Amino acid sequence: MRIKVLGCPVDILSAQQTLDMVENAIARREKLQHVAMNVAKLVKMQTDGELRGDVLSSGIIGIDGMGIVIAARLEGCRSATRVAGVDLMMDVLALCARKGYRPYFLGAKPEIVSRAVQRAVEKYPGLQFSGYQDGYFGSGGEDEAVARVAAANADCLFIGMPTPRKERLLAAYRDKLNVPFIMGVGGGLDVLAGKVSRAPAWMQNVGLEWAYRIYQEPGRMWWRYASTNAVFAWMLFGSGMRRLWQPGNR
Repeated sequence: MRIKVLGCPVDILSAQQTLDMVENAIARREKLQHVAMNVAKLVKMQTDGELRGDVLSSGIIGIDGMGIVIAARLEGCRSATRVAGVDLMMDVLALCARKGYRPYFLGAKPEIVSRAVQRAVEKYPGLQFSGYQDGYFGSGGEDEAVARVAAANADCLFIGMPTPRKERLLAAYRDKLNVPFIMGVGGGLDVLAGKVSRAPAWMQNVGLEWAYRIYQEPGRMWWRYASTNAVFAWMLFGSGMRRLWQPGNR
């Protein structure tokens, strides 16, 4: 079921429902793109048309952040649940190991992406990669990087690049990648490689994972979260006021 939260479409899906859609796309070699929707991305969509286009063209717009869950529930969708992007990545890797599908990692620093591949193979016995490459190829190397992905004939592609670089790459090359399932994982490769740890479960469950990220990387993360969270809070307030003043609520 697809609904709108603060004007942005999101899909109300469980982790298993999402994984079933991914498996079906891979098995049929049908194109399916997943985008993980969180507060920062929703806020950036308001002013970044390219990012908004990427989100709206995705086959699955998953709820990645608890802030989106809270907003959806405040707007009346009590069944909204979070399917964290990094958890979905792990589930898809486990699926690949079981079914013999071959993933491809694109992004992060050279030592990070190679370590992520190593740890994935250790974690999921039988997993075989179609290939991997770091994300430090620059704008002049995009054609070659995409050609490598296409030649690998992968079953799924995980792109570990920040927004909006990933969106711009996909806008230009989506049809040339030759991969049925594509998923942007942001810093997911850093997590898999062990460079960044996830917040404790209780912080994830109450929507404070952003605070843990600031604790780990204050220089890089504090302004991102301070600015986007403030805008998001204002958007929630505006949405609440509009509901309050709807006919029948006064």
